[in-house]
Amino acid sequence: MHHERRSTYELFSIPYGRVCLKLGLTPNVLTVVGLLIAGGAGIAFWKGHFLLGPMLMLAAALADMLDGATARAGNLGTVFGGVFDHSIDRVGEFVILLGIGVSGHVAPGWAMFALFGMWSSSYTRAAAESIGGLKTCAVGFAGRLEKFVLIIVGSFLEEFYPGIAMEAALIVVGAMSMVTAGQRLAYAHRELSRKDSSAS
Repeated sequence: MHHERRSTYELFSIPYGRVCLKLGLTPNVLTVVGLLIAGGAGIAFWKGHFLLGPMLMLAAALADMLDGATARAGNLGTVFGGVFDHSIDRVGEFVILLGIGVSGHVAPGWAMFALFGMWSSSYTRAAAESIGGLKTCAVGFAGRLEKFVLIIVGSFLEEFYPGIAMEAALIVVGAMSMVTAGQRLAYAHRELSRKDSSAS
């Protein structure tokens, strides 16, 4: 499941977080850097640069990985830092998909579908953890990394299959995200029902 894959990648990334600490970089600074790069990716897509766009997406994903790795490596994680990171991630997703949607290479509706799906799965997890009090609801078919990889692959293939590859990637991302949201709702229902039964 997504949670197990994420745990493995978090453990793998800690040495890179130590490097960032030696360079004097903080998690919040890296979060902002990732947002700026995501903004650059959105502009690149808007201008029709479907090779530069995914390259900047990769850089933004790297910054996103490093902010968490730096927080874990230096024991710098805070509640606000987590809120800040997740909030900025949503803004980054928006500007990237906005750029794709207004590029003229895809029907804007598919970009909105992918964005809605990604936000739905993220919101379901956030609600389960904040309102439901679950320790984690990072379960499901696909996480943010997998969706970014699909968009990046679709972007590169758009150069060879214009008008097809990117739209196909967005449709798959949107569908995967909706399935993930459903899985998280089911998981939250099961875990919260279990908690209610134990409390009664």
